[in-house]
Amino acid sequence: METIRVNLKEEIDNSYVILIDEGLFDNLANELKQKPLGNYYAIITDTNVGKVYGKKLLENLQSKNINAHLITSQAGEKGKTRKTKEKIEDEMLELGLGRDSCIIALGGGVVGDLAGFVAATYMRGIPYIQVPTSLLAMGDSSIGGKVAVDTLHAKNVIGAFYQPKKVIIDLNFLRTLPKSELANGMAEVIKHALIKDKDFFHFLEKNIDKIMDLEILKKTIKRSCEIKADIIMQDEKEKGLRRILNYGHTIGHAIEAALSYKISHGNAIAIGMSYAAKLSAKKGFLHEGSVIRQNNLMEYIGLPHRLSHHKLKPRKILGNIQYDKKIVDGKINFVLLNSIGDAFVSDEITLDDIKQILE
Repeated sequence: METIRVNLKEEIDNSYVILIDEGLFDNLANELKQKPLGNYYAIITDTNVGKVYGKKLLENLQSKNINAHLITSQAGEKGKTRKTKEKIEDEMLELGLGRDSCIIALGGGVVGDLAGFVAATYMRGIPYIQVPTSLLAMGDSSIGGKVAVDTLHAKNVIGAFYQPKKVIIDLNFLRTLPKSELANGMAEVIKHALIKDKDFFHFLEKNIDKIMDLEILKKTIKRSCEIKADIIMQDEKEKGLRRILNYGHTIGHAIEAALSYKISHGNAIAIGMSYAAKLSAKKGFLHEGSVIRQNNLMEYIGLPHRLSHHKLKPRKILGNIQYDKKIVDGKINFVLLNSIGDAFVSDEITLDDIKQILE
């Protein structure tokens, strides 16, 4: 037998910066003029964001003689599909965009995930920038390079790890967001505190009434980004530590899929965290008082911690959990809490354990 070995040792620097301030969006065209990431730009946004900010960014870029195109997809989780991705790619091909192009993901978490996945595969990979317009995307999903689309079976199971070149967080986007969207985004912020930083959790409890104060909000987003960035720097491809970022997500994602994505991501994750905390206490890890503190903070912010108002049977949730990408060798990698600020991954949680807490 003849053997030929192909030695390929890939060394890539995927480092990037996260910028947080007011007015960054208005300066983006100048930034790209001075430090271009491509010869052509595709602004990928949704029908809600595109009406205002998409057109404005397109005009700003064109005023600097930057070749740019605006591509709009359906707003909401229902637009985060393989079919939408194909439609965007076809539009980019029809526009003649090649490997010297760059994508600007302008929108919330759905847009960021979808546009990032397009960037990961288009022409075998082109650069992209995250410009998150929601609190959820600013504090969580725009960071870390997890890009994906949903299926009928489960959320985010078709995707890649593909890091952006830059994340630009303009706090001015938050001024027009409704209270429900701010609450939706706070679910992931609270999650970061619960898994890694008890002092940050105390800060949120203390300042929750002032959360929309600009300085408090800036500190909140900054710390949330720092926690996630620190975890990603230690485990970019989710081989170990990064799994703790999935606290509340095993059940939360299953709820989203079971409800055909008619529930917001933040609400689903909040419910998922409430059950994860309950399971942590039941297994003897987490003090019951910490479960109450977690749920009280979420409730005060306007997040649910029960499934009671959703007509959803446990078996439907359990059925979707079986498609979860965190299942390895038939075992669920379930994130539990030892205490507030101290999360760990257990492979000893069974579907029967989950069924019991859901019931």
